[in-house]
Amino acid sequence: MFGIEEAGPAAFLARLTASIRRRASLTFYLLLVSLCIFIASLLSVPPTIAMGNKPPAASKRDAAQNRTSSDLESLLVKSLLEVRQNRLDVALKDIESLLTAYPTFKLAHLIRGDLLLARAHPLSTIGNATGATQQQTDLRDEARARLRRYLEQMPVNRVPKYLVQFQPGQHYAVVVDTGKSRLYLFQNDNGTPRYVSDFYITSGKAGAEKVKEGDQKTPLGVYFVTASLPRTRISDFYGTGAFPINYPNEWDRRQGKNGHGIWLHGVPSNTYSRPPRASSGCVVLANPDLDRLAKDLQVGLTPVIISDQVEWVDAKELAAQRSLLDQRVEDWRRDWESIDSDKYLRHYSKSFSAPGQNFRSWNEQKRQVNAGKSWVKVKLSNMSIFGYPGNENMMVVTFDQDYSSNNLKNQMRKRQYWKLENNEWKIIFEGAA
Repeated sequence: MFGIEEAGPAAFLARLTASIRRRASLTFYLLLVSLCIFIASLLSVPPTIAMGNKPPAASKRDAAQNRTSSDLESLLVKSLLEVRQNRLDVALKDIESLLTAYPTFKLAHLIRGDLLLARAHPLSTIGNATGATQQQTDLRDEARARLRRYLEQMPVNRVPKYLVQFQPGQHYAVVVDTGKSRLYLFQNDNGTPRYVSDFYITSGKAGAEKVKEGDQKTPLGVYFVTASLPRTRISDFYGTGAFPINYPNEWDRRQGKNGHGIWLHGVPSNTYSRPPRASSGCVVLANPDLDRLAKDLQVGLTPVIISDQVEWVDAKELAAQRSLLDQRVEDWRRDWESIDSDKYLRHYSKSFSAPGQNFRSWNEQKRQVNAGKSWVKVKLSNMSIFGYPGNENMMVVTFDQDYSSNNLKNQMRKRQYWKLENNEWKIIFEGAA
């Protein structure tokens, strides 16, 4: 028997699953390890209450909602120990008790059926029917996605490379990894991204990188929550709520992409979760997970960064990049105030565009405007900087701008896209946020 205190939960889990793999058949391994993962996954969210059932005591409900990730891994190890000891009856009892709390969790129903069949004859795989149905295939995909989360530990002391800078009032950021079917929530801890939690998600049936309306793909990029739709304003299909995002964003439109209606939302009331690839492009969470996430989403502020393979970096690397980009934006602001058109326009790429303009028209307009200025003052505040997935050297910079001059005064929320060209950061898009 392994010592969890000696090896730690992560090493213990890896050694234990290796032991199961050596000593048991592939069927036995897949079935039993999956069972344990499902127990941990189910316990990661508070139970829903079936109509007519008596709600649990408030203290138990609160305890379920306040479980930490370490608590969940302890439950996972406990279940694996039951498997290691070949206590299948105990495992079946656990599944049945979980189905009492989560009666609509189809994956747990499938595992329960397999455990019952295991009493009669060996199983070849999860969902041991002759000729797997599409539903069984979908559930196996969900099993793999959930298993992968627990076997691949979160990178230690590393954060998604996209979270370069929060603005002060931006409390959280959402990062979605469609390749792993996970959504990560990070908190703004005095400017430093701090991991809070993560959730299993469903994304587009046809994969990622949405291009056009109806392609059933999830978009990749930097987006922001634009609204909060309570369940009273949406159909049951979308679960307990929905949070639209601004797809297509400015960069999407420049690339000729189209479509609409990309949301973070829940699942129908008769379903606990959906397969990893099952939506028409939205990011879908179990209703209890969406409810937990919803309290941290700020309309107009919370970024939703979607990647098909999240890249993780050391926080110090982000700090260095943040310092560099802050300086480039400050140089741009200062050169604008100088009324020196050449100095100001050097910050713009020759491939620059703005709504209704290209670099040539922008250049002509700015030179004409500056000719009528005797002084200019520009103040920037509440600036955020986020890296763009799939575009290695592109940043989305958003800020409040307070402009005044001898003949004009205005305030606006502005968004710029900066790109590294020949080792120099240049603005390739600018417009109202």
